[in-house]
Amino acid sequence: MLKLSERLHSLRKEHMLTQTDAAKAVGISLKSYCRYESGERVPDADVLVRIADFYGVSADYLLGRTDERA
Repeated sequence: MLKLSERLHSLRKEHMLTQTDAAKAVGISLKSYCRYESGERVPDADVLVRIADFYGVSADYLLGRTDERA
């Protein structure tokens, strides 16, 4: 999912975080976070919601279903 990986990268940069910081905050491994951000894998629903909550956006925004963040 290209949109998801792009938005994860963009949000992380906006918050001035490293991938390590973001992974720790969400409670997942660095390897998993890197794979989500690179587009190699897609998070399951639970992790997607945790990422959305952490960045203060909707899951639909992360998935590219809307351009409205909340």
